[in-house]
Amino acid sequence: MEDSRRARIHVVSETAFYGKGQGVHTAFVDCVNLLNQSDRYDVVVNGDGWGDLFHAHTYGPYYFWKGLRYKGRRVFTAHVIPDSAKGSIPAERLMRPLVRWYLRRVYGYADVCITISPVVTDQVRRLSPSAQVVEIVNPLNTKRFKPSQELRRAGRHRLGLPDDAFVALGVGQLEGRKGVEDFMDVAAACPEVRFVWVGGRPYGAVTEGVARINARMRRRDCAVQFAGLFDLEDMPMLYNAADLFLFPSLQENCPFAPIEAAACGLPVVFRDLPEYRRLYQSPYLAAADTPAFIDLVRRLQSDEAFHDRARALSEDLIQQFATEQILEALKGVYETLLSSPQPISLVARLLPMRHSTQRHTTP
Repeated sequence: MEDSRRARIHVVSETAFYGKGQGVHTAFVDCVNLLNQSDRYDVVVNGDGWGDLFHAHTYGPYYFWKGLRYKGRRVFTAHVIPDSAKGSIPAERLMRPLVRWYLRRVYGYADVCITISPVVTDQVRRLSPSAQVVEIVNPLNTKRFKPSQELRRAGRHRLGLPDDAFVALGVGQLEGRKGVEDFMDVAAACPEVRFVWVGGRPYGAVTEGVARINARMRRRDCAVQFAGLFDLEDMPMLYNAADLFLFPSLQENCPFAPIEAAACGLPVVFRDLPEYRRLYQSPYLAAADTPAFIDLVRRLQSDEAFHDRARALSEDLIQQFATEQILEALKGVYETLLSSPQPISLVARLLPMRHSTQRHTTP
C-alpha cells in the first residue's frame, strides 16, 4: 500500500446490535475513537462499507461473514476465553467442550489475535497453538473518564443519593461471575455505606443465575440500590457519584470498569485474582474474600488518610492504559499486515510478549 494513501480499517462488533451494556462494546467504541485520532486511517464500522484490513471484537456469525473477503488481513481482539463462561451462562460445565471448540475456530480464523492480558494470551495459545498473538491492553479514554465535581452532583441527582452519603459503587452484568451476590453480602454488613450496582442483563434469560439473583434482590433486607443499565456516555457521571469502587468479580481478563473508576478518582478494591497480578503493572487494593472486602470498605469509609492513599494507587494504576502507546501498538500490527502478504513472523518480532510481575497491595 502506498504511504500517501490512508488505509481503511473495517472495525466490526456485534455489540452494536445488542449487548451494549458490557465491556466488549466499550472496547469496540474506544477502538473506533482511537483510530479516528490517527491521520493514517479511515474507519469503516460494521456494515458501512469495506476496508483494506478487518478488525473484529466479537465472534458471532457476523465476524465470520464479514471476514470472508479479508483472508490474510484479519485481526481479532480476544476479549473472551473459555473461563469467561463460568458464572455467565447456564449449564456452563455441559457447554464447556462446545465453547472451547468454537473459540478455537474463532482464534484460528484471524491472521493476528490481539490478546488483552497475559491470561488471555495463555488460553489463546493453548487452544490455537498456530495463532499469531500480540498482547495489547484495552485503552482508557481519559478525556471521558476523569474526576469532576459537576459530574458528581449530576450523578448523585440521577441516582437519588444524598450529598453526605458515602457511596460504594459496583458495575457489571447481573450474573454470578461478576460477584454481585458478594456485593450484596458486603452491603448487608456495612449499613453506614450506601451501595449502588449499575448493570443489567444484555442477554436476558440466558444469563447465569437469573432466578437466584432476582430472589436475592427482592428480599426486604437487600441493602443494594440496583440502578439498571446506562449508556456509556452516562458512566463518567455515575463513577463520579461514588466514593469507592468495589469490584468483586470472580473472573476477568482486562476489565474496563475498575480502570474507568480509577480514572474518575475513586479508590478501587479488586478481588485478589491471579490474573490481576500478571496484568497490572502498579500496586492495587485487593481482598481475598468477603470479610476482607468488608474490612476495606469500612476502612475507606472511616479513614480519610487511607482513602487518599488508595486514590493515589488509582492514579498510578491507569498509566498502563494510556491511549498513545496503545495506538502505536495497533498501528504496528496494522502496518505489518498491510505491507506484507505473509506478515506473521514480522508481527511476532514487532511486538514481543510482555508479562507483568507486579503484585497487589494489602491494606
